[in-house]
Amino acid sequence: MMSERAGTLVPQKGGYAAFVPKPLPPEDLDLDEGLLLLLSKADTALARLDGVIQVLPNPDLFVAMYIKKEALLSSQIEGTQASLRGVLEFEADLKPEEDINEVREVVNYIKAMGHGMEKLEFSEFSIDLLNEIHRFLIQGTRGGYKRPGTIRAEQNWIGTAGTPIQDAVYVPPPPEMVPALMRNLERFIQQPDRIPLLIKAALIHAQFESVHPYLDGNGRMGRLLITFFLYYKGMLSKPLLYLSFYLKKHQQEYYRILNDIRYSGDWETWIAFFLRGVIETSTNSVETAKKIIGLRSDLVNTLLEKNIGGVVALKFIDVLFETPLITVSRAAEALDISRQSANALVKKFEDAGILVEITGNQRYKRYIFSDYLRIVQEGTYR
Repeated sequence: MMSERAGTLVPQKGGYAAFVPKPLPPEDLDLDEGLLLLLSKADTALARLDGVIQVLPNPDLFVAMYIKKEALLSSQIEGTQASLRGVLEFEADLKPEEDINEVREVVNYIKAMGHGMEKLEFSEFSIDLLNEIHRFLIQGTRGGYKRPGTIRAEQNWIGTAGTPIQDAVYVPPPPEMVPALMRNLERFIQQPDRIPLLIKAALIHAQFESVHPYLDGNGRMGRLLITFFLYYKGMLSKPLLYLSFYLKKHQQEYYRILNDIRYSGDWETWIAFFLRGVIETSTNSVETAKKIIGLRSDLVNTLLEKNIGGVVALKFIDVLFETPLITVSRAAEALDISRQSANALVKKFEDAGILVEITGNQRYKRYIFSDYLRIVQEGTYR
């Protein structure tokens, strides 16, 4: 039986019913002992992650690579077929072996994240900002014709490709209701209240997905919203909580629980699922950060053992953490040294097992910092 706790099904002329969510917050949210314990564990896990990031040699490099990983995973949930290596090749102005359109969707996600974080430094969290971010996300991709940066004026639905709306798994609200629903969501995001921030983030994500305000990119935008909101509220000093790894691993359960909110009013199961994701993701990210700290220490020891000395060699380590797929020309530019010197340094790093040549070409060789990528790309394999 349909519960109207989270919203109502409204019959439409086409012989289907669209779901119209009630404004947030739910009036009778039951934060029982189990949920409060999960909340405490999630808060602690997130604080630990934020603390570990502070002791990284260069936290911004770690964040930049993690944003790439999140962009890839979030896009993969929507069916994008790309790899971290393909994204790195694209960013290094090298021609990826993969479909350029697939890679561009991931790169757009990275740009959308960067734009949002930059604007949140001095702007309110608003619908206008969401529209800007959506434009960055969609422009120039296969969904670029679906009105980037514009709240939809058409009915959309979720279902198997090629099936009619009458057979949809979920039909979001009719387009004429979307602007008011988004204003309600904007008000909820901005207003001060006593709702714990992680629970509020969970409510915001689910409500956004129920409204489905754009013709394309709603899943990716909804996942971006989680990080944007927590960063905006100061709960994260760096944009580092990315749930796509967890949501991809539990993808069918994720979709089912969101639908259970709509049709059964089960907010509590969603919140518990979300908080478990925060705990798992934060814990995994802490372990990844520790591995990276250990890897950098090992590299410095390797340089000493192999007698690869000098300030330039140490600087090259940081370059590789920023650009783990590299050419001699890129190394020369980053280190501000001659191509001859860069070629000699790259050769020493290759001989030491730090870099692996991946093209087999005599000219225009590419090298990959495989130990680092092995750590970062966990869970991104298709």
